[in-house]
Amino acid sequence: MRAALSILGLVVAFAFVMFLMKKQLVALKPPAAAASATSGATEAGGAAALPRPDAVRLQVESALQQSAQKASEAMP
Repeated sequence: MRAALSILGLVVAFAFVMFLMKKQLVALKPPAAAASATSGATEAGGAAALPRPDAVRLQVESALQQSAQKASEAMP
């Protein structure tokens, strides 16, 4: 009986996590009109709709350097 209740608890927790994950995925999806406009822009040669990986990498490195600098300034 104890094992059955444990398994039932795990199933309930798993269902709750899956429900929250589905809710988050729905929130992340862009609206259909924006998605079709974006795909049309990229087909027309407008590659500026998506960020370049190099630009994202530079932004992340800059943020890391800034946080390291602030951390070193905070240390006495």
